[in-house]
Amino acid sequence: MKKRIRVAGIIPLNEGFVFIHRTNVADNNIKDYYVFSGGGLEKETLEEGTKREIKEEIGIEVIVKELLYTIENEKNIEYFFLCDYVGGKIGTGDGPEFNGNPQYIHRGNYIPVIIEREKVKDLNLVPYEIKERLVRDIEANRI
Repeated sequence: MKKRIRVAGIIPLNEGFVFIHRTNVADNNIKDYYVFSGGGLEKETLEEGTKREIKEEIGIEVIVKELLYTIENEKNIEYFFLCDYVGGKIGTGDGPEFNGNPQYIHRGNYIPVIIEREKVKDLNLVPYEIKERLVRDIEANRI
C-alpha cells in the first residue's frame, strides 16, 4: 500500500509560532487542539506543497527553509519544515476549510493563531511526538 505524503510548516513569527486552533471537531474524539498548517501533496514537490497549504490555510506566503522532522506510520509519511514568513495577512486563507464549504462543516473551526514560544509546551498540539521535539528545540534555542 502506498503511503500518503503530508507536509506541514513550522512558522516562527512575532516571538511565537503560527498554528491552527481546531475547535468543535465532530469527527475526532479530541474536540479542541492545535495543529501545524499543512496537508497532503497534490503532484508537487514537498516545498511547493508546504507553501500551498500554508497559503490556503493561513493566508500567508513563506519560504521553506529546512526539513526539521519526519514521522511515519502505516498510512502516512509527514514532513515538517521550518518556514520563514514573507508576507500576507494571517487569517486570510481561502482553502475549503475556511470558505464555508459544507463538506467541511463536521471538521469544526480552523482558527490561525500565534502562540508565544514559552507557551507552546502547554498546548494540546498534535502530533504529540512533533510537539515534544519542537519544545526541546525551542528550549535549546535551536529554533
